[in-house]
Amino acid sequence: MTTDVHQLDDGAWVSVNDSREVNVSDLWRLTNHDFCSCRLADFLAEGFVEVGADGANVEGRIAGRCIQCGTEGVTDWLTLGRVDPATGEFRPVVPGSVHVPGCRRRPPLSP
Repeated sequence: MTTDVHQLDDGAWVSVNDSREVNVSDLWRLTNHDFCSCRLADFLAEGFVEVGADGANVEGRIAGRCIQCGTEGVTDWLTLGRVDPATGEFRPVVPGSVHVPGCRRRPPLSP
């Protein structure tokens, strides 16, 4: 099953299979990251920079800032959710959980 993933509204939304599923302005907890010097960063998502599917995983790089230290930039690849291969249903991750950027991402897929 193919998963169709796009950015919408200048990076404010991620569309999965033609449905708006993930929006910005969430606070993501990042650990084992290279984003800033905070051990556990509280990252405020401000815009999706890149999105894609890697198997069942829907992933993205997000622009934003750490609200603890003020560092601004773009994250490494984060898993935004997964698509159930049997039903095609998208299941988003909980942004407030602790996430490890870049731990699953392979090289970008060709469009």
